[in-house]
Amino acid sequence: MASKASGDIREPVNEQAIANMYATMRSEMSQFYSKITELEMEVSEHSLVIGAIQPLDPSRRCYRMVGGVLVERTIKEVLPAVQRNKAGLEEVIARLNEALEKKKKEIAEFELKHKIKIRKADTEANDDGNRKEGSAQGVLVGPANE
Repeated sequence: MASKASGDIREPVNEQAIANMYATMRSEMSQFYSKITELEMEVSEHSLVIGAIQPLDPSRRCYRMVGGVLVERTIKEVLPAVQRNKAGLEEVIARLNEALEKKKKEIAEFELKHKIKIRKADTEANDDGNRKEGSAQGVLVGPANE
């Protein structure tokens, strides 16, 4: 019986708690999307750098930003490091995508469990209502200045 009571503590008590938990879960999912997008942009930048320096002479000088400090190196030294960084970023993106899928499933299960349905934004309904009111009121026109 004690295990059942401890399980009930995690269950939301009222609609507001359920809504807050749902909003938190949606926020987490949004954070996953934004981080994945950010890292994908970094991967594309790494690809551009690799494409630009790969055909060049390996003994040629190049500069690399390391911890906010610009360091002079050769292409032979920099290219493998940039390729490793790109591979690491791709691995992180893959893990974030897995976590995102888990979060999507978790949200779907939460929606089913608590019978959550997404309404269209209230602003759309208000905008439609305002348009109808505006057209029913008519337009005031002053005298023509000729």
